[in-house]
Amino acid sequence: MSLVGQKAPQFEIDAVAEGGFKKVKLSDYKGKYVVLFFYPLDYTFVCPTEITAFADAYDHFKKLGAEVMAASVDSQFVHLAWQQTPRKEGGLGVLPFPHLADLNKTLSRDYDVLLDGGMALRGLFIIDDEGVIQHATINNLGIGRSVDETLRTLQAIQTVKRTGEVCPANWKPGDDTMKADPQGAKAYFQKHNS
Repeated sequence: MSLVGQKAPQFEIDAVAEGGFKKVKLSDYKGKYVVLFFYPLDYTFVCPTEITAFADAYDHFKKLGAEVMAASVDSQFVHLAWQQTPRKEGGLGVLPFPHLADLNKTLSRDYDVLLDGGMALRGLFIIDDEGVIQHATINNLGIGRSVDETLRTLQAIQTVKRTGEVCPANWKPGDDTMKADPQGAKAYFQKHNS
């Protein structure tokens, strides 16, 4: 069963945040959008490219009222060591968002991204300001994700919620939306197919 459209599974978990250890609860972000992404393991190959890309784009997410969180099945101690490793050596540097330690694999299991071997797939979930999962994608281990597409999807979710209209294929901020009724859809199609 898909988690999309369902309340996001709640959690309280150890994390590296603001350069130290802390407990992070999803409920602490009530009223905000959350981009939660899972990756397989620390000190690997595709993972640091994704995590640093999200870190570099963090201000864009904050401007949209969203928090970002990264999660893997590694401990907070390994996360801290990886953040203390320079990027030139495959490290992350200090992250501007919580780095969740799912050592007991409960979070990965609750979000249905846990593989039989104990690693998490590359799951990404956008949770709205009411705690409902509006978007989920899951990639296999070797396929990195697009931060730009995540930002675009977040903006589409917020636009649908704000306007009550829907976003057609390849929608980007500033593009026309569509009324979700026969007349509104027809007006959109006439404008965009002439």
